Amino acid sequence: MRFSTAVACLSACLAAPATALAIWGDSAYAFDSNLKVPGENPIEFCSASRDGNLIDIKKVDLAPNPPKAGKPLDITASGEVKTTIESGAYVKLVVKYGLIQLLSTTADLCEQLGNVDLSCPLEPGNLNLTKSVDMPSAIPPGTYSVIADVYSADDKPITCLKATVNFPRPGLSSSEDSEEL
Repeated sequence: MRFSTAVACLSACLAAPATALAIWGDSAYAFDSNLKVPGENPIEFCSASRDGNLIDIKKVDLAPNPPKAGKPLDITASGEVKTTIESGAYVKLVVKYGLIQLLSTTADLCEQLGNVDLSCPLEPGNLNLTKSVDMPSAIPPGTYSVIADVYSADDKPITCLKATVNFPRPGLSSSEDSEEL
């Protein structure tokens, strides 16, 4: 799975994080406004304690929010890299459709950064990202949840994000979509 697709999925799937993650039945994923990633998005941090994270995510905006099948998803993010992130960094990605796990994989973060026009090493300092991702037009309706847990080569936490999004059945779209017709 391409990193940009995973980011889009993460962003999309985190659109209704509290509600969708509640279906996992794990109180650790209950909604907590302190976990909300600032900006127009459905993304939450996995933990309230983020002091040791190597990246401090300041804001993520998605347009549209929540993401829509068949529409481009524009992602704008900003943050601060606290320590150099070098080759060997990795992301553990889990994607679920309802209760069904669709994907559980570990990917090389530096390899995937090329999909968002970045590369390793990521040097300390402010980081801004703007990316447009084409969402597939044929996304099976339902609730998708994503967790992306990111680590450095020496297993230090970079960040952890979670998201949930619901893609409705075709024909059950919002009034906003109906107006476009």
